[in-house]
Amino acid sequence: MFFLKVVIACACVFCDILLASPESSNIPASQSPNFIVIMADDLGYSDVGFNGGKQIPTPHIDSIAENGVHFSSAYTSYPVCGPSRAGFITGRYQQRFGFERNPQYKPNDANMGLPKSETTIAEMLKPAGYTSGIIGKWHLGAHKTLHPLELGFDFFFGHLGGGHHYFPELLTIKDSYGIENEEKSYQTWILNNHLPVQTTKYLTDEFSDQAVTFMEQNKDKPFLLFLSYNAPHAPMEAPQQVMDRFAFIENKKRRTYAAMVSVMDDGVGRVLDKLKELNLEDNTLIFFLSDNGGPTNANASNNLPLRGQKSDVWEGGFRVPFAMQWSGQIPAGMTYDQPVSSLDIFATAAALAKAAIDPERQLDGVNLLPYLTESTSEIPHDTIYLRKYDEQRYAVRHGDFKLVIPEEDQAPVLFNLAEDIGETNDILHCYPEKAKELEVLRQQWDAELIDPGFLGLIHTESGIRQWGRPKRW
Repeated sequence: MFFLKVVIACACVFCDILLASPESSNIPASQSPNFIVIMADDLGYSDVGFNGGKQIPTPHIDSIAENGVHFSSAYTSYPVCGPSRAGFITGRYQQRFGFERNPQYKPNDANMGLPKSETTIAEMLKPAGYTSGIIGKWHLGAHKTLHPLELGFDFFFGHLGGGHHYFPELLTIKDSYGIENEEKSYQTWILNNHLPVQTTKYLTDEFSDQAVTFMEQNKDKPFLLFLSYNAPHAPMEAPQQVMDRFAFIENKKRRTYAAMVSVMDDGVGRVLDKLKELNLEDNTLIFFLSDNGGPTNANASNNLPLRGQKSDVWEGGFRVPFAMQWSGQIPAGMTYDQPVSSLDIFATAAALAKAAIDPERQLDGVNLLPYLTESTSEIPHDTIYLRKYDEQRYAVRHGDFKLVIPEEDQAPVLFNLAEDIGETNDILHCYPEKAKELEVLRQQWDAELIDPGFLGLIHTESGIRQWGRPKRW
């Protein structure tokens, strides 16, 4: 490899991950704000209006950006579902604690998921007086000791695995703990805390309804709502009456995908309307994002102008739609172009809730508020990192430059994202010193990580091959 020939003559400082104080954001002291995190699953970068999408109307999702901030360079910590969610929910690169694969669905394996040694966002907020609920997809372990209620959440309505069927007549397995198969997990009843219940509606609508109910029941105290949609993740299933909205789309998979996104947007609208009805809009910080890039071959999502798709170390794998709203506290209609991370959600919530952070598990995210209110002239992240251990694939973004190791034993490539967002023109030969600088950063960060702590779906023959490409996640 190229970098085996590089003589490293200097050391670079790892990016600043200190948590900015809430006072530095000029936010007045008041009742602790509520937090709503709405996470889509496998949503394409360009399939929301605020990122330029025109084919699928997303007025309610777009309103979060219009009434708040559109982050144009937002990243998740991994390009597939489980590890990305593990990063978000802890505020730390999940490679630090061995969660680097999509877990197998193993209700009898207590090690197949999020380590109990980590602190979730719900556990962090609980001592600050918060009630926390997750509605939708979990994907952080199917063992009962890894259930959301065992990891700080007070309420759970959803499924434990990585995906699910949407129509109630397809949910034919009552016991979520009585199976050990990813495909069968898609057929389980929905868990209301630990109780299996039969749903009666299209699943995305069920999750939206439960989100509204959770807000009504917790309106008088600080709450965290993690609305964790499994849409528009495969299988491709949508109500016919919604698909009829998109009869102009000839490709059936794309038409189904559009309908799935549209139902999700309708649900986001109901959540936002309820927030206004409860007079909570000015005291609620809302985030919207996708857990990773769209798997374009699987669900006909659109990541353009980015290169690649879900699972890739190219931008299309982990650069995602991301918007944030806090009425009256952050500017409306703002576009923020500096790199931010899904890891910042945890840190922002911790700062605003004045919650304690475990000094032994320092966060990789930062409080975003000072950067949006211009309380600081610095940028949130000097460097964004990505590692895929099983394939030894890496990406390091530092400023506008991005170094990519596309495959194990392949030569690295370098791009200037400000000039080449599509990663089409390798400029390493023009900037060899810049490439060496980013390689030093990569090696320093990699030395802080550990190997994966459990086998993933890539190691099973029963893993669902639903994306039409080799099982790499």
